[in-house]
Amino acid sequence: MKLYIGVTNNDWFEFLARHKPDEVNFWRPGGQAFNVLEPGGLFLFKLHSPLNFIAGGGFFVRYSRLPVSLAWEAFGIKNGAPDYETLLQMIQRYRTRSNSHIETDPVIGCIILTSPFFFERSEWIPVPPDWKPNIVQGKSYETDSFVGRSLMRRIEEKFHSLQFTGFNHDTGWAEGEGDRYGAGHFVYPRLGQGAFRVLVTEAYKRRCAITGEKTLPVLEAAHIKPYSLQGPHHPANGILLRKDLHALFDRGYMTISLDYRIEVSKRIKEDFGNGRDYYALHGKKLREIPERVIERPGREFLEWHNQNRYLG
Repeated sequence: MKLYIGVTNNDWFEFLARHKPDEVNFWRPGGQAFNVLEPGGLFLFKLHSPLNFIAGGGFFVRYSRLPVSLAWEAFGIKNGAPDYETLLQMIQRYRTRSNSHIETDPVIGCIILTSPFFFERSEWIPVPPDWKPNIVQGKSYETDSFVGRSLMRRIEEKFHSLQFTGFNHDTGWAEGEGDRYGAGHFVYPRLGQGAFRVLVTEAYKRRCAITGEKTLPVLEAAHIKPYSLQGPHHPANGILLRKDLHALFDRGYMTISLDYRIEVSKRIKEDFGNGRDYYALHGKKLREIPERVIERPGREFLEWHNQNRYLG
């Protein structure tokens, strides 16, 4: 198992430490790839020099490259900024150092972390002795190495002393919603709304499951069973839909059968006097289905929607 220490913007850290969100987007302004950690891996925040300390961290969910506008839609202030304009200015400040062209909606790298934790200053941990001042982005450690094992032990001690409940000391995974996923589902770290949106978007290859539409701004990650009714933020409880189809799906004018066929309710015509374009979809198979079985719509969630939402 690996852990990673990422060099953190101090303002980003201080802003999020005040708000203590359930997830964060640790963004890379240039969109550089990140393939160091497996889901659930520990990502630690190292402050900029001269503050050579580890001040917090979170659990890795996924890396994705997104336009800033969509990163804001998905995560809002969990991007570490009070509003969209501030976030855009922060990113453009970094990008213009190497590129004179100012983009209106640049693509950034999003390292999505769940269950973040922020230590008080008295709890900060000095960086490992082999940390070099010229490290710009970060450094990984194997937890079976001397340095990695020592660092992990320090982190676990902090969790224990601070009574941090979001970490399983045996597996390294965040806990809290496993019972909501249903039997047989892959155990993800506890997911927030933003992570759910990104995971569902990527599972469907950024295409509407019904139409194949791939214009990102008009696509939304729909919960099959609403989160407010104990439906989890889990890919198996999600489906990527065009905005109008999402609205119909949520209101029960449309559903998905257990064999992934589209069903359109006669109530659209009864209630609105039209719907021809939607009825043309009736009976067709989904255009896009996730490759990984664990990310496909779960049977229990589809059954719930068929029985409790669909107007028939």
